[in-house]
Amino acid sequence: MDNPVEVKSFQFAVRIVKLCKHIQDVKKEFTLTKQLLRSGTSIGANVAESQQAQSRADFIAKLSIALKEAAETDYWLRLMRAADYLTEREFASITADCKELEKMLTAILRSTKSRVIQNENN
Repeated sequence: MDNPVEVKSFQFAVRIVKLCKHIQDVKKEFTLTKQLLRSGTSIGANVAESQQAQSRADFIAKLSIALKEAAETDYWLRLMRAADYLTEREFASITADCKELEKMLTAILRSTKSRVIQNENN
């Protein structure tokens, strides 16, 4: 696994799993952590799936889903911070990683869509 977005999304998923386990063990919160666990690990799963895409359109679709999951993950993180399940330090660290993933995915999607448009015009 030497693809930067694949590596970053996998590392992020590991952080999410550990964070959710910590919150469940310490704060006994299960509903929000279940949502965060689903969306936070789905980013990497969709990135991994995009690597086996059958077409450029399939690749774009998988990465678009990963981007949506990153946005949802950001929402759950903000909610958990507002509800005091995350400290400001925990929140700042993991949110920075989430935002970085969003930026990476957005850049890949823009360049891929741009190439599709260029190919259609040639």
